[in-house]
Amino acid sequence: MGFFQRLLNLDRRWLYLLVGIIAIIGLKAPLKLPIKVTEEVQALYDRVESLEPGDVILVSFDYGPSTAPENDPMADVLIRHALTRDLRVVALALYPIGGAAEGIEELRRCVGEDLNPSEGVLASSVFEGKSYGVDYIYLGYKDGGLATMRQMNDRLHETFPADYFGTPITDYPLGRDVTGYGDVAFCFSVATGIIGEWWANLVNAQYGLPVAVGCTAVSAPKYFAYYKAGQMFSLLGGLKGAAEYEGLVRSNYDRIEELTNADVYNASKASVIQAFVYSLITFFIILGNIGFLLERRRQRNL
Repeated sequence: MGFFQRLLNLDRRWLYLLVGIIAIIGLKAPLKLPIKVTEEVQALYDRVESLEPGDVILVSFDYGPSTAPENDPMADVLIRHALTRDLRVVALALYPIGGAAEGIEELRRCVGEDLNPSEGVLASSVFEGKSYGVDYIYLGYKDGGLATMRQMNDRLHETFPADYFGTPITDYPLGRDVTGYGDVAFCFSVATGIIGEWWANLVNAQYGLPVAVGCTAVSAPKYFAYYKAGQMFSLLGGLKGAAEYEGLVRSNYDRIEELTNADVYNASKASVIQAFVYSLITFFIILGNIGFLLERRRQRNL
């Protein structure tokens, strides 16, 4: 039996093992791939840079654990960029399957473990001078989807009477300052599924709030239609979009570069892993096709 025939009969578990090894190598390898920044990603960076200290941005965690490897790095870098620029962040979750948990974990990763005001600890351990309720607040999860989005336009305090920890949001300076979309510079939806579309076709279209979306790669073609139609000003498509934005921010802010390097997992590392694994898969696809063609020719010659 020739090499290609043996390859065609190879137990697929060996392929899974190779993919796992390559992924680990990609995670550990100190490599940075060159990334060209696209206009839709540059637009988010420029928008954040254009805002004044004290301006408020809304971050909606519209994803769950199944897409966290793609969505987490987007949320990380956006929140860190905003806090470094002295912007204020109002975060919430609209995704029913784990969105609330993803949101609180992302904020804790970005500002440090000292987050829960019920424990009497308000100050960020990562960004000096930042504190919960003043510079960032987490409203938690609210069911209702489109209905919730409509109500938030001018009745935010009715929609979210208390934060994630059960404290009335009007007890916090940031909670008192934000009553609806009119008090927010833009919304960034970190999305899987359809919720990011709702921000574009409802909140942007009807209420005029600028919207940016960070979505999974498989959803990016669908979201490009909204971007091209002007219903969102920026789109981060999958790990590639996250890596582009992360690269922009890291190259201009030493503090964020330091924080990102300390992360076990980030968009830059993920893009290296993705490149390694895709290269391996492509290699085996080529070998498999060569083996198939040679086997078919051999059978014809019998």
